[in-house]
This record gives sequence, structure tokens and C-alpha cells, in this order.
Amino acid sequence: MKKAFTLLELIFIIVVVGILAAVIVPNTRTNPLQEVAVQLVSHIRYTQHLALMDDKFDANEHLWFRSRWQLAFSTAGGTNSYMIFADSPSAVGAYDGNPGANNTYTDVEVARNPAKKDKYLIGVAFGSFNNSAINKLSKELDIGSKYGISDITVSGGSTGSGAKRILFDYLGRPYRGNTSSTSTAALNSAVDKVATSAIYVKLCSDTCSEPKTSANNANEIVIKIEPETGYSHIL
Repeated sequence: MKKAFTLLELIFIIVVVGILAAVIVPNTRTNPLQEVAVQLVSHIRYTQHLALMDDKFDANEHLWFRSRWQLAFSTAGGTNSYMIFADSPSAVGAYDGNPGANNTYTDVEVARNPAKKDKYLIGVAFGSFNNSAINKLSKELDIGSKYGISDITVSGGSTGSGAKRILFDYLGRPYRGNTSSTSTAALNSAVDKVATSAIYVKLCSDTCSEPKTSANNANEIVIKIEPETGYSHIL
């Protein structure tokens, strides 16, 4: 005689599957804030990696420390984005704090995207990295458009600078300052603007609230960059 499920057993199985679905499905839904924070931490660490591998010291260039690799936030194009680049004394707009590139893109200050070799780690056209190079942009760095980030705050570091930039030296130490020669927050020596306290980056899908060092509601997430080691992580 063949065995079969009874109606009661089938109902029990359906109920169990329903309970499991109710528990598992919400956890598989995407969280834009979590996604963008994970991406940004990865790119902060990549910026630090570039700095560790590329010591910018040049005895013949007295402002060599302004060439350090940096991650800078931007509101160009009316959206929140970021870029990874190293200012250069020889490229277009030397030490202007902007991501430079010449007309043929053979001299580019912006880091290449390691996941997409034909693109650069910049989300929105900015400076001399202009709209003619839109095919070279990494649109995932346009976090305003892709993840709905409407506000970004950068705080801490105890550097006296309000720049929305994080730089690293060849030891991996974080700095917070500007590389533009015309900025009052410009780095003026090899150790100027080195962070002596944690740097906090807050990403918000609405206007960021105080304090800047913690996520105060579901619309905010905070990344902390430790002084000295430059270790970055999501709080």
C-alpha cells in the first residue's frame, strides 16, 4: 500500500514554509544604506592600499605631500558622489584639489577602477575630468543617484580642517585636509592635518542629524576611520 501525506500533514508543511519565508525574506531585502556603507569602506581601504603602495615622497618637489592618495566627496552635478585620486604637480591644474585629466586621458590623476579597467574611480564629472569622459565614470560612486544619499557629513580627526576628504600616507595613517594650493585647509607639511582622533563619515538618505558620530535613526549610517592605523569600519 502506497504511503501519502495526509491533508493535516500538508497543511502543517505549508504553515512551516510560510513561517520560514516570513523570517528569511525580510533579511534578503536590500538595504541601500548598508550597501553604500560596505562599498565606501571598501573604497576607503583601497585608497589606503594605494597610499601604502605609492610613497609620494619627492626630494625635488617641496609640496610632494599634496600628491597623497585621497578619497574626496563632491556635490558636482547636484548629486552626492566621491572620487579617489592623487593631485599632481605636473597634470592639468596642478595641486588644485580637483581630479585632473588631459584631453587624451593619458595623464589622469584619478585611480583606475580595479573591477572595470576601462573606467576610473569617480562618480560624476568634475574639474578637468569632464562630461566628454562620461563613459569613463564609475556610476556606483554617484551614491546620490544609485543609493539615494542626500547628505554626507565628515567630522573628527582633530586636524582643524572641515574638508570632506580623507588622505593616507605611506604608513597608512589618515589625514583630513585639502590639497588645493588656494585652500586655507591645504596641507602645508608632511605631517600637517594628520588625524589624531577618529574620523567619522555619516551617510544619510535625509538631512543628517546631530551628533555626527552616530546613526541616530534608520536613515543614517556611520563609518569610523581610526587614527594612526587608518582602519575603517561601519559602526
